[in-house]
Amino acid sequence: MQEHLSIQLSVQQLSKRYRTGEGVASISLDVRKGELVTLLGPSGCGKTTVLRSIGGFLEPDSGDILIEGTSVLKSPPEKRPTSMVFQSYNLWPHMTVFDNLAFGLKIRKMKNADIRKAVDDVLRLVRLPGAERKFPAELSGGQQQRIALARSLLLKPAVLLLDEPFSALDAKLRHEMREELREIQAETGLTMVFVTHDQEEALSISDRIVVMNHGHIEQVATPQDIYDRPQTLFVAQFIGKMNLLKGVISEGEAIVGQLRFPNSKSLAGEVRLAIRPEDVILSRQADAAAAQAATQTAAQAEEGLPGVVKQIMILGHYAEVTVQSREHGVIRAFRPRDAVKELTSGDPVLLRFKNVHMFPEVEVHV
Repeated sequence: MQEHLSIQLSVQQLSKRYRTGEGVASISLDVRKGELVTLLGPSGCGKTTVLRSIGGFLEPDSGDILIEGTSVLKSPPEKRPTSMVFQSYNLWPHMTVFDNLAFGLKIRKMKNADIRKAVDDVLRLVRLPGAERKFPAELSGGQQQRIALARSLLLKPAVLLLDEPFSALDAKLRHEMREELREIQAETGLTMVFVTHDQEEALSISDRIVVMNHGHIEQVATPQDIYDRPQTLFVAQFIGKMNLLKGVISEGEAIVGQLRFPNSKSLAGEVRLAIRPEDVILSRQADAAAAQAATQTAAQAEEGLPGVVKQIMILGHYAEVTVQSREHGVIRAFRPRDAVKELTSGDPVLLRFKNVHMFPEVEVHV
C-alpha cells in the first residue's frame, strides 16, 4: 500500500484489562484508507478485544480510537462509522434476505427505490443475485455468511470489522470466501480490519498483518516480510512451519554442531536458530564422501549436521523429509519431489541451511 494514502483508522495507546489478567496494553496501530489489515494471534492474545473496542462493543480502560481523524470513543456502536461481520451470521430467521438487508437502510430513511437498487447491487457483489426472496434457513452456511457480509457492505462503513467470519465454514468454502472478500475489497476500496487465528488465512488476504501475543503487538508487516523476516522468536514460530535449533555464540559466530553462521544481530550466549523447511538442504553422506574424494577437501564433507531420514511424504509437487538428528531432534525439509527420488527411510544424510533467523534464547509461549 502507498504511504501517502490517508490514515482511515488510528488506534492510540489502547489498553483494556480483564479480571483474568488477559487483555491488551498500549496497542497503537494506523490503518490506511483502502487497506485490509489482519490481527493474527493465538486465542487470548487480545485481537478480538482490539476489534470490539474499535466497533464500540467494549469500552477501553485508556487510549483513543480515531476514524477519519475523529475520536469515536464516546459513540455507541450504532453511531460509529463501522460495521461488524461476526462469526455467527446473526441473520433474522423470520425475515427474507431482502428484509434482512433492507432493515438498516430503512432505519436510515432511505427511499424504497434506492433500497431495492442497493440490495440488488450488493447481492450481485456477493454473488447471490436473485436470493432476496429466500429465508436464511434455505441458504447454506457460506451463503448466509455472504448475506451477513452484504448487510455490512450496505451500510458503507468507513471501516469494516470482520471477527473470524469464515471460521464456521469448511476449508473449500473458506478459501472461496477469502478470494471473494479480496475481490469485494478491490471493487469497493473499503478499509477492513480482519481478525483470525488462521495464519494461512492472514497470509493470503492481508495487505499487512499485525501479529499479537499476550496483549501486545509482536510485529506489523506485509505477509511476505512476516514470513521472510520475522522479528521475534514468537513470530518465527507462529507463522508457517519452522525448525528451531539451539546454538551458542562463540568468537562472533553462532555455532550449531559443525555449522557456523554470522552473528548479524550481535547476540551473546545461547541463541535459537529458526530455519524454514524449504531452506534445509540435505545430501546423502555417501554422496558427500564422494565429493570429498573428488575434491580432497575434508571440510566440505564434514560441513553439515548428520542425521538419519525417518520419513518421506510426497505432498504434490514437493516432498517433506523428516530427519532425526542425534543432537538437535527432528528437522523437517521441503525438497522438490525429483530431488528425493534416491532417498529412502534410514539413509544417513548431512543437513545444511540456506537462510537462518537468529534470536536470543528465551522462553516462548505459543
